Amino acid sequence: MSDITRVAVLCGGKSAEHEVSLQSAKNVIEAIDRGRHEVIPIGIDKEGAWFLCDLDDYLVHPEDPKKIRLKCRDSERLALVPGAPGHPLVRMAGGGSIGPLDVVFPVLHGPMGEDGTVQGLLKTADVAFVGAGVLGSSVGMDKVVMKRLLLDAGIPVARYRTVAWHEKELLLFDEIAADLGLPLFVKPVNLGSSVGVGKAGDQDTFEYAVREAFRFDTRILIEEFIPGREIECSVLGNEHPKASLPGEIVPRHEFYSYKAKYIDENGAGLVIPAELPSETVERIQALSMESFKALRCEGMARADCFLRENGEVVINEINTIPGFTRISMYPKLWEATGISCPDLIHRLIRLGIERHEREKALATSYSFTDF
Repeated sequence: MSDITRVAVLCGGKSAEHEVSLQSAKNVIEAIDRGRHEVIPIGIDKEGAWFLCDLDDYLVHPEDPKKIRLKCRDSERLALVPGAPGHPLVRMAGGGSIGPLDVVFPVLHGPMGEDGTVQGLLKTADVAFVGAGVLGSSVGMDKVVMKRLLLDAGIPVARYRTVAWHEKELLLFDEIAADLGLPLFVKPVNLGSSVGVGKAGDQDTFEYAVREAFRFDTRILIEEFIPGREIECSVLGNEHPKASLPGEIVPRHEFYSYKAKYIDENGAGLVIPAELPSETVERIQALSMESFKALRCEGMARADCFLRENGEVVINEINTIPGFTRISMYPKLWEATGISCPDLIHRLIRLGIERHEREKALATSYSFTDF
């Protein structure tokens, strides 16, 4: 490998978080150290087609989160081809590789990008990539499996119910409210960025929240409301992860919604670092790293927590490809901890390459003569 690492940044995708991905990728591409990395933007449209994009002209309305979209040309459609080590991306028109790749940085959020699907594709093609592998990505995306694994590891989570599409007629608001209390949060199981999330305090708002969540997934999660402070902590590493200083979200909307996260720059106050006693900081960092390891995360993750008035820390969820927009907590927390965004991106790239090299050294054949 030369001193310059060739990095393909994947962005867009078929998820409802497509526009968030474009905002994150824009920030990654602008922040990446061009003295150490050559950047190749790869856009994935909402139908799932891959395109080689122009580094200087790959977005339409890049400064408007409501209108931002990819600029793709059919002549630059790509295919990922297994069995072509170092040259996995080829042009569909005329064939031919786009050149060697050292690593792929998936800046994708939600299903078909953050859930293990793209990670499995890249692994099959023998390509190094940034972030969690297939298992960590899958369980990090599925909020129910995530909670079960965290509980198994002794990590506190909010009380919840899960309901599948074919069971929705059995939903009884009074029963759930009696069990979990009010208000309730209703979420799609496999989505992030607060897409499809609703807060319900009565029968009507509950029914609306359920319909909205089922628009995005065939399973939904109904959670208890936890009064307390919203705290986030960034994690970085592979086998020996480190945790950043925690930060606090102070929502100015009813809760930390999609609009508050990505549309309205004044939608929430960010207190970085959070004003907390040292023992609470250490507890949040420890639980964030324990969660990271319990869910088999690698590279990066952001742990979202609630801090109750009695000092108890509850893990809400782990995000394996956290937002990288200019108002996102993951890079901001590391900056407050002493790692700049360009250095953070470089470290993530190195972690992805190191894992790939370690996995390539594993045996892929078996012989009785070994014994």
